[in-house]
Amino acid sequence: MSAEQVQDFIFQLEGEQQKVFQYLHDLMLEFPEVTCKIRFKIPFYYCKSWICYLNPQKKENTEFAFLRGNELSNDQGILDPRGRKQVAGILCPNVKEIPREAIKATIIEALILDESIPYAPKRKKKQP
Repeated sequence: MSAEQVQDFIFQLEGEQQKVFQYLHDLMLEFPEVTCKIRFKIPFYYCKSWICYLNPQKKENTEFAFLRGNELSNDQGILDPRGRKQVAGILCPNVKEIPREAIKATIIEALILDESIPYAPKRKKKQP
């Protein structure tokens, strides 16, 4: 059911943003261990924990964001935290500008991280 919900979400988008979402969605589903569902009104991709999400931005842009971006090597130089402590992503204005091989390498690294080091959310300590 979740894959259908994500596909329905993508079909509601228009123009280049729809093409970018479909392209990145299809890329994520090339990895058989990955599942997807709508969370917080956008598509999220999971393995053992949250791996990444697709977030529509203003001006027909799309952010492909990795939840543990701060833990990834970013050897490809494509991830930008944009002031965030944990999440890092790449803005994809159109399909032609998507660095497929760099993104695929980042996805593989994120999947290996998810498989080898369990995600432990950092919680703020309560004040006494």
